[in-house]
Amino acid sequence: MEFAKPLPKSLSDRYRGWRATQFEDNKAWYARLADEGQHPRAMIISCCDSRVHATSVFGADTGEFFIHRNIANLVPPFVTDGDHHGTSAAIEYAVNTLRVANIIVMGHSNCGGVTGCHDMCSGSAPELEAETSFVGRWMDILRSGYDKAVKVGGDRADQISMMEREAVLVSLENLMSFPFVREKVENDEMSLHGVWLDIRDGGLEQYISRLDEFQKV
Repeated sequence: MEFAKPLPKSLSDRYRGWRATQFEDNKAWYARLADEGQHPRAMIISCCDSRVHATSVFGADTGEFFIHRNIANLVPPFVTDGDHHGTSAAIEYAVNTLRVANIIVMGHSNCGGVTGCHDMCSGSAPELEAETSFVGRWMDILRSGYDKAVKVGGDRADQISMMEREAVLVSLENLMSFPFVREKVENDEMSLHGVWLDIRDGGLEQYISRLDEFQKV
């Protein structure tokens, strides 16, 4: 059975275009990255959503950001059970090996993962409650955000919008459950940041912890 096939021609053509232009124009920089390794100052935890492109939003060059993407930009709590923990492994590598100075959790509007969590918690997506649902079990991380949104009130759209921001806050709180993260934050060796991107109008909000609110950047 042939399960791995050549790239679609459209992607091969794009690669060749990149290789002949952007790469060719910056060969010295790529050679330096290859020889000296990566030294990003920030880690960005963002959603898998194809509409969210952190490097474009912040105008980053190759090598600037260590980026980890997952469903709904969530960080699980610190757990050492010997299981597979891709997000936790990425955080450990960024903090202990790359020694990033900042970790940025980037949420966004119209998030499908957050919408699925709302539907699951409200009973309209029972398939996500199944133990075999990877998405459902991952979105369990945000159940507290659903409870908070329902308590505040509003219609479904209002609740989902609030949950998108709660996904950022839950992730920031869970980051602090990692001992090596907490130590660096408390010693002012690293800072945590939370932002929310409106993919329709390009607006960006940042979380201000002393005010406990999101404000426009």
